[in-house]
Amino acid sequence: MRTNSVKSALREGKPQVGTWLSLGNLSATRMMARIGFPWLTVDLEHSPIDWSEAAALFGAIADAGCIALARVPCGNHDHIKRVLDAGAHGIVVPMVNTVEEAKAAIAAAKYPPTGNRSLGGALHALNFGASAGEYYKKANDEILVVLQTESPEGVDNAEEIYSLPGVDAIFVGPNDLTAQMRSADGTDPSPDELEAMLQRVLAAGKKCGTPVGLHVQTVEAVRQRIEEGWQFIALASELRMMVAQAQQFVGALNLKSDAGDLARY
Repeated sequence: MRTNSVKSALREGKPQVGTWLSLGNLSATRMMARIGFPWLTVDLEHSPIDWSEAAALFGAIADAGCIALARVPCGNHDHIKRVLDAGAHGIVVPMVNTVEEAKAAIAAAKYPPTGNRSLGGALHALNFGASAGEYYKKANDEILVVLQTESPEGVDNAEEIYSLPGVDAIFVGPNDLTAQMRSADGTDPSPDELEAMLQRVLAAGKKCGTPVGLHVQTVEAVRQRIEEGWQFIALASELRMMVAQAQQFVGALNLKSDAGDLARY
């Protein structure tokens, strides 16, 4: 059975830089899977990608030798089970604020006796290059479980969550964390306040020995964060890359554009 190379690399302390897929386009995904990123995350939380489309994307990523991850809409058992049965090599679970939420997500990704995932499906085994029986025996060891810390509550509970068996990595979405840190009148935290919260996440990850990562938008930011000790890092998305490059062309040609902020990440 295919080894989850990203999970293995993170265990060895090696940073893994990938990107997000928001378009849901099969042709674009086939290209992105061959660019050289070790992993790609299909975003089912904020993109209008349905289950059949997601399964096709996971297969295209896996066939290219890349690791296919799925950000589920939330940590519900049925969402996690469906993306794994559809062939994802791992999950990214948003808005994990408590130990109880973390335990539920981990259990949904693991077959008994470790968790409560039910047996079924066939695409998962194909994407791991295994028979169904082999997959059922080894999936618990190869599925990558990434939990997102996106609120002050999640940061407060960080050490308890990050030390749970089955947590392979932590991921921070700075935009959501910023929104969750807003004051009662809707004022965003200052850059220094946000950075202080991010550093608390990093410190908790180092203390627990759990890789932590975050979403950034530039190569310079990737290098800075790796230097600080972040390991699971997402660089923009295929949507952001397309829009940013197109806007750069338009600007260089002095063409009129009122498009503004089309794709934040």
